[in-house]
This record gives sequence, structure tokens and C-alpha cells, in this order.
Amino acid sequence: MSRRAQPAHTPYDGTATPFTIGLKPLDLVRWLEIDGDYEAYLAEKRRLFDTAPATVFAEEPETRAAQHEVLALVRDGLAAGFPALFPGTRQWEAALAAMERESDTDAPPLKTASLLVQEDLVLMRKGEAGWRLAAASLCFPSSWTLTEKFGRPIEDIHATVPGFGRGTRTAGLINRIFDNLKVEQPVERLNWSLQDDDDLHKPLSKTTRDARREREAAHSTGDDPLLRSFIRVERQTLRKLPVSGDILFTIRIFLDPMRILAAHPDRAALAGSLAAQLAALDAAQLAYKGLAADRERLVAALQKLAAA
Repeated sequence: MSRRAQPAHTPYDGTATPFTIGLKPLDLVRWLEIDGDYEAYLAEKRRLFDTAPATVFAEEPETRAAQHEVLALVRDGLAAGFPALFPGTRQWEAALAAMERESDTDAPPLKTASLLVQEDLVLMRKGEAGWRLAAASLCFPSSWTLTEKFGRPIEDIHATVPGFGRGTRTAGLINRIFDNLKVEQPVERLNWSLQDDDDLHKPLSKTTRDARREREAAHSTGDDPLLRSFIRVERQTLRKLPVSGDILFTIRIFLDPMRILAAHPDRAALAGSLAAQLAALDAAQLAYKGLAADRERLVAALQKLAAA
């Protein structure tokens, strides 16, 4: 999928720790990211909306006003952040035409906004049970499904993440972060995982994920894990909407073949750090990431690359 010669983000370099919140201030000039895969991402989104719309979009009817807020932010963000591309380019004119068609059919504004950017867009709304997932355009999930999580509060959304479920200290901290987020102080974070293909759409349900874990050892192969592995980086941002008070959660997926590290000028440091982070994962964390079967082989291969 990626046309990049080097990774866009490397949270495995020691600047972030797996299974921690790790938020930092977000520069709104960098809120959205566009790269050479822009048209490919949007084409895949359109394909998913055409073939499996119920799996990639959901909304509570009362969120339409907040969705319009998101669409306005996205349009303004593109024009401000990428003046050479938006407006005035073929992509922008096509997007405007698409928005006009969508408006004629009363399409959800969140869907329209999603078809302008490579990010997925999720609306979180505060209710009696806390912050819940109230609307989402989610084409590129990382081992979860929108149908599993829609309408559920943060604690239940994170129930399968080690150390993040209901009753944990981290769950309480996340709720406080959402409660205290300011319009003028958006934040971002990065995390990573590994996969054995370059699919952006990875909607594994809990049932499927558990079954996969049971089969892991039996499906381990003897080939070089670096040749068939991809690094999946998530860049997540949180912005409080000024009118509705909802929180917009964006998720941007970056997929890089593991072998891209071999050509990186800091390959020794990156490969060594990734190996160390893999080695440090406990059993629950390995199972969540689906790496229990391959961990030792990946660590060995990365250490070899670091020493090359």
C-alpha cells in the first residue's frame, strides 16, 4: 500500500511505550496528513461504503449537527494545511462534486468528511454512562468492529485492551482526559502493531480474534518474518468540538513493510528498539496484538538487522 521510502512515524523508536496513553499536544497545522497514498485510501473507502456500508458507518440520529461541525473542520483543515492541493485541484473539485451529490441524498456529513481524508472519524458523546461512541466512519479498524463498539462507553470499548478495561486506573484517567479536553488544546498519540499483509481494513471481532489466538502456534511458518510482516502505525488525535461539546477522535493508519527498516539511515536504532519493545510485551499484550506465535522469531530477525 505505501509508496513511502521511509516510515512517516516510528513510535517503536523509544519515544512511545506500548499500552500507555502517551498523549502530547497537537499542532492543528498538522492535524490531517495527506501523502502519496491519498487516492488509494479514498478509493478503498468508497469500495467499503459500496460493498459493506453497515460495517463502516454508524450514527445516532441526534449527532447530525455535530457531524456538520466535523465536516466544516475537515474542509477548513484541508484548505489551511494543504493550500497547494485544496482547493483548486482535481481531487478537491471531485470532492466538492461528491459532497453536492451526497447533500442531495441527505448523506451523513461524517461520511462526506471521511471521503475527503485518509483518517477515520469517530464522534464521542458524553452521557449518563460516560463518553460513548455516538457516530463513526470507520473503514480501517485495527482488530475491532464498529458493530461491536457502537453506542458503548469508553470502558467497554477498551475492554479487550490489557490494562485499559473497566475499573482500571487507565480507564479512569482516559475519562478524565475526555472530561477536561479543551477546544483550544487538541492532543495526539501514536501506537503500533504488526500484521502479515498490507490490508487497511482489519475488522477482527473479539470472537474471531480469540479463535486466531488459539490457532497461532499451529500456523507459525519457517520463513523470514521480516519478509512477510508489515508495521501498522496508528496516529490518533482528539479534538473537542466547540458547539456540540462532542469529541472528534481521528485515526490515521500508516502501513509500512517491515523490510523498510533495512534501508533506513537509523535502522540499527529502530530495529533494536522495536525488538526490545516486542521482547518486553507480556503474555496478555502479545495475545492482544496477535504476536504470541511470532514474537521470538521477529525479535531475533530484528536484532540481526540491528547488528548488520
